[in-house]
This record gives sequence, structure tokens and C-alpha cells, in this order.
Amino acid sequence: MRIHIVCGAGASSTFVALRLRTSAAARGIAAQVTAGSESDLASMLPVIDVLLVGPHLEALFARIQQQAAAAGVQASLMSTTVFTARDGEEALDLVLVMAGTRS
Repeated sequence: MRIHIVCGAGASSTFVALRLRTSAAARGIAAQVTAGSESDLASMLPVIDVLLVGPHLEALFARIQQQAAAAGVQASLMSTTVFTARDGEEALDLVLVMAGTRS
């Protein structure tokens, strides 16, 4: 599963990606997790399955979601709780629900 996390500049999403990678590895889930800025999103959409968007991009989410849908990518706006969690468990659970591998 290819997961991409976006935020404004790509810094905070990098931390979320690290925590998500760690949680996926601990559960034995094969995942490629990348992070970046909203401005780089168009180049990433063709190569990802799931997109997580930082809560501070809420005002842009409708447009981001349309772009993602056009590329066949599931997108979700992360809650602040998920985005700032100390581990990646909630983010991973969100991804698994989006991918249809967990109810």
C-alpha cells in the first residue's frame, strides 16, 4: 500500500509519516509511506493509493479531494488528534479503513 501525507510545507507530515511507518512495520503491514507539501501533490497522485491531509489544510480539502478522486486515490482529512498523536496507530487505522482492509 502506498500512502502519502501532505501538509503545508512538508515538515509536520514527515513526522506523521515516520510514526505511520513504525506502526505499519510493528503490525507486519507492507506500506510505503511518503510525506510532502500540498504544492507537490499533483506529481504524487499517480503513484499512491491513499492520501492523508493535515488538518491545517481543511480549507483546501475539497479541491484536494477532487484531485485525488480524479486520480483514483482515496483521500482523508486527518483530525488534529490523529495528526498530532505520539504514535501512528490512529493514522494507520484510518488508512486501513480507507483501503477497506479493516472495518
